[in-house]
Amino acid sequence: MSPRDTGLPSAARTHDYRGAFGADGTRVVRKREIPEVPAERGTVVEDPGSGFCGAVVRVDIREVTLEDRHGRHRVFPLRAGAFLVDGRPATLVVPPRAPTGPVISASGSVRVANVAARTARASRIWVEGIHDAALVETVWGHDLRVEGVVVEPMHGMDDLAAAVADFGPAAHRKLGVLVDHLVEGSKETRAAHAVAGPHVLVTGHPFVDVWQAVKPSVVGIRAWPAVPRGTDWKTGVCAALGWGEPADGARRVLGAVRSYRDLESPLIGAVERLIDFVTVDDAG
Repeated sequence: MSPRDTGLPSAARTHDYRGAFGADGTRVVRKREIPEVPAERGTVVEDPGSGFCGAVVRVDIREVTLEDRHGRHRVFPLRAGAFLVDGRPATLVVPPRAPTGPVISASGSVRVANVAARTARASRIWVEGIHDAALVETVWGHDLRVEGVVVEPMHGMDDLAAAVADFGPAAHRKLGVLVDHLVEGSKETRAAHAVAGPHVLVTGHPFVDVWQAVKPSVVGIRAWPAVPRGTDWKTGVCAALGWGEPADGARRVLGAVRSYRDLESPLIGAVERLIDFVTVDDAG
């Protein structure tokens, strides 16, 4: 006699409900475990929200940069379960790094371990604004602390000559100044010539703004957009790229820089010259 004849369910159609319901009769919801995947360089992942698929080229605790097969870069925040790896949800995490040999600082110099910051020298390095100061600190912060050099934002160059006079440069109190748009015929170049002397060195880069000294690929663009004359450069850039307000753009640009490799060479050379100038032959 078959199971159909007896009125009993077929064994092929039975289900095991053990653990599916709690003591109160409600269904037990089990969360699917989402694996953590180290975001090693070259790991191919997909952002399901946008459909962008690419290989990991850079990662930190906040975000990951992907490069697709056309060479385009996109930056995504690191969120739990936010990516697909081999078609399955995954959480990207920063891979562990075990240093081998000398540890290199962000500026490319050998990092000095277990050394306290030197007492600040009388000499100073001035930069135009807080974004300049942030970039210098990100890349050269270790070197500056070892050498005891303080970087201070000027918040503009309108009163550079008066500010230099008030500072009182001397052999034991040198002043280095980093300026934007240091090109022939610019007001910045004229101001630099006016204050230059044996104890004052003015260097700079040819870019309109220090953001432009960050390589475009680092922030996921092909090139910095052209901004019409008379428009604030940061405002124009953010409008062209859809970055919101300049404060939003600053977080994106400054947060993307990790080392000197992310910067254009004119800025690198200018800062290195200033550090050498205020530390060499300084009585400190």
